[in-house]
Amino acid sequence: MTQSLRVVFAGTPEFASAALAAIHAAGFSVPLVLTQPDRPAGRGMKLTASPVKRFAVEHGLQVAQPASLRRAGKYPQEAADAIELLKATPHDVMVVAAYGLILPQEVLDIPPRGAINIHASLLPRWRGAAPIHRAIEAGDAETGITLMQMDVGLDTGAMIRESRTPILPDDTTASLHDRLAQMGAELIVAGLRDLERDGSLPSTPQPEEGTTYAEKIAKNEAALDWRRPAVELARQIRAFDPFPGASGTIGDAVIKIWAAQPVEGAGEPGVIAEVSPEGIVVTCGRDALKLTQLQKPGGKRLPVREFLAGASLAKGQRFALPEAANVPKA
Repeated sequence: MTQSLRVVFAGTPEFASAALAAIHAAGFSVPLVLTQPDRPAGRGMKLTASPVKRFAVEHGLQVAQPASLRRAGKYPQEAADAIELLKATPHDVMVVAAYGLILPQEVLDIPPRGAINIHASLLPRWRGAAPIHRAIEAGDAETGITLMQMDVGLDTGAMIRESRTPILPDDTTASLHDRLAQMGAELIVAGLRDLERDGSLPSTPQPEEGTTYAEKIAKNEAALDWRRPAVELARQIRAFDPFPGASGTIGDAVIKIWAAQPVEGAGEPGVIAEVSPEGIVVTCGRDALKLTQLQKPGGKRLPVREFLAGASLAKGQRFALPEAANVPKA
């Protein structure tokens, strides 16, 4: 009987947990799981295990949580211990998905058949930390999953295979994330089965043309700049759901805006042109934005009809304009 391919897995959030679950369900041996250290989370800021750790513990998989894998970094002893553990753990290949730690060449050299990354974009577009957010924000028509043979660059390795999906008009980062997580899980299982059968996976170097970088989402990007076209702001709102949530400020109140559609309109940017149970219309640099789901400070997301029952917004009020225009990444 042929021994099952042995897979070391490295990942942290839900996106990675979906891939680990699929690999485990497909019958591959997972002798070691690497994930980031437990982090404070929730109102009580209690130390919380990552989704990947929770799955691994529930299924009896060995877990390591080094703070770094770089010997020259801030945690040299943790890195050294983790590297020695990797070397001492018999395995064939490493699969990496949204791990969040840099893998130095020393680590990439350990798996006999290399390290395969599951990346949530169609490389070389949107290399980097936030490919799902940035694809929606930029108005891309489609995105997908790329399996990549890892090297020390930032998502620069040779491409093994990809799977594509359209970005739907109502897709948020949350909905697209879930679809891509499932696609990534299916694609890596298919890739591992081919690797197990053939002993190798053909790959193609990434083209230099078309490279863009998906910078990490910063909280200070949340404020909507009403001087921008309404269609761009609508994409920003979808891209920033669930984090960090787009927002507008009236007076001292910061209002989260979770859903909106571009509509025809003209006027000074940021001015409320209409208030009704169907939507709050705010004029933008081009056209207007009809806000349909909002959240006041300390409240929860509400359809505009329910939001207005507890908030006094009126025609003519103005949302503050950010000091500097938010320039979208492209």
